[in-house]
Amino acid sequence: MSSPSLEQPFVIGSIPAAVGPVPQVSSFLTWADRLGTFKARWGIGRMHYTIDPGLYALGNPDERSAVLVTANYKMSFDKLRSELPNRNLWILVLDTKGINVWCASGKGTFGTDELVGRIETSGLSKVVSHRELILPQLSGPGVAAHHVKKLSGFRVIYGPIRAKDLPAFLDNGLEAPPDMRLKTFTISERIALIPLELVQALRAGVIIILILFLVSVLGRLGGGWANALSHGLFSAVAILTAILTGAVLTPVLLPWLPGRAFSLKGLTLGLLAAVILTVVCGVDWVTTTGRLEVIAWLLLIPAVSAYLAMNFTGASTYTSLSGVKKEMRWALPLQIGAGIIGLILWIGSHFFA
Repeated sequence: MSSPSLEQPFVIGSIPAAVGPVPQVSSFLTWADRLGTFKARWGIGRMHYTIDPGLYALGNPDERSAVLVTANYKMSFDKLRSELPNRNLWILVLDTKGINVWCASGKGTFGTDELVGRIETSGLSKVVSHRELILPQLSGPGVAAHHVKKLSGFRVIYGPIRAKDLPAFLDNGLEAPPDMRLKTFTISERIALIPLELVQALRAGVIIILILFLVSVLGRLGGGWANALSHGLFSAVAILTAILTGAVLTPVLLPWLPGRAFSLKGLTLGLLAAVILTVVCGVDWVTTTGRLEVIAWLLLIPAVSAYLAMNFTGASTYTSLSGVKKEMRWALPLQIGAGIIGLILWIGSHFFA
């Protein structure tokens, strides 16, 4: 038998069980829990925001209390318990390597083998008298319910999509109406996913901005420091525009942008942003060097925006794995090609034209 540590900061005590003391948790989230969620949203310590897998007690459950199953990504665990105030339940946490339920079910870490193994190592059959497990509906792709029943004796019941519907689901005899089975992807849900995508894009973007700024300044020194700095700053603004368009505006405006492919949505918005930027900033359309620079950014900004928008497919309910792979096969070569051509034209506008 293996039990989660009682020394974890969110554990408030323990309750006795047939397998020994079980860590007890509350539905109340502390400031430290909320700070951890905020940091994870922004990619700070995201891959290490985990808890010990195993069996936990929410409130004061007994042998007849329901057993809920979740991932050891702490944000998933906190969301589950915070939606169940004044409840006495068992929570079985699987070792998903710090990945949320939906992604872990696709990657196989929230799967049949892990679930069956965790039932055994936690001694769950000695703790409860019934043989039922309530799993998140989004774990369905990774769990074969009939195999779990055969290997462990526990019956799998899929709960609602949203944790906030669990109280009604439990009070309604473990029945979920159709609206509890529907996965939404509202603007607020999309906005919640933006920070992590934005931070990841900016990490690479800052390096690119610095390189382009230096190259732009060096390439324009012949026209004076003021002119060189002006072009350097424009390059920085252009890259930031591409990042914000692809990682922020595209997710926000997702349902209203044309096309089914995310890369096409990002491309459309990126091209619009590039045109607006070049017009507002008064880029030179008359000289050969000016036209080369304009064309370069009309290629570079949409290419970056389309790439970042396509990255969002992993966080969306709009796509399937096969659809994503199909899109990447044709979109990536176009994005890379446009980026290379745009970069060549941009360098040419600074040094060779």
